[in-house]
Amino acid sequence: MNILITRPSPYGEQLVNKLLSFGKFAYHLPLIYFSTGKELCSLEQKLNLLSEGDFLCIISQHAIKYAHNQLLNMGISWPTKLAYYSIGHATSVMMYKLSGILVKYPTIQETSENLLQLPELMYSYGKRALILRGNNGRTILDDTLQRRGVFVASCECYTRQPFRYNREKQLSNLLGLNIRTVVVTSGEILQHLYYLIPESYRTSWLIRCKLIVVSVRLAKLARRLGWTNIIIAQSANNEILFHLLIKNS
Repeated sequence: MNILITRPSPYGEQLVNKLLSFGKFAYHLPLIYFSTGKELCSLEQKLNLLSEGDFLCIISQHAIKYAHNQLLNMGISWPTKLAYYSIGHATSVMMYKLSGILVKYPTIQETSENLLQLPELMYSYGKRALILRGNNGRTILDDTLQRRGVFVASCECYTRQPFRYNREKQLSNLLGLNIRTVVVTSGEILQHLYYLIPESYRTSWLIRCKLIVVSVRLAKLARRLGWTNIIIAQSANNEILFHLLIKNS
């Protein structure tokens, strides 16, 4: 059962190579790429507004990558006085490798909703929080923390941009590869994929593929678009996705 991986680089290529080494055919079609965020230059100023015990919430590995490079270029270290949180395990590991700072994350399923269930974030009135994110992301973290009495700021560390593909060429390529399983790790990517494929082939091919997603929210979006064969992975971690794909393909 040939597999389409839509994760952005470099994680998409890494997952494809891992599957190929195991004897599974996989093809990488990234639908978005990343560039420097418009607010990255204000990161130092926003960090300086935080006090002992305030929150630094990291949305993704991309946020760390761009933010860490910005601080390195300025000769600044990550402040150790803050409480660090992330959406997922891989983001937490990356932050620890780069800075030595421990980052808490939800262990049940790696979503903003589950991060907000951590006790420290449940009872947080009067704290300040800085959220490191990309452009046009979900605001559930901001909105919920604000309702709990937290003073929330954000820093757009990176920007997501869509690739512009020739629809007919990509459709011909994907059909020729006999793709039957698709991996999607965000709602934005899912919608780019859906609208990349001409309408007649969405119903005759795309939504008939098995779809691997990484959250209940994303599964609900996929069902609204017409998918029925959906598997929810615990997270977007490549190891988790790899074992799930081996088991289900």
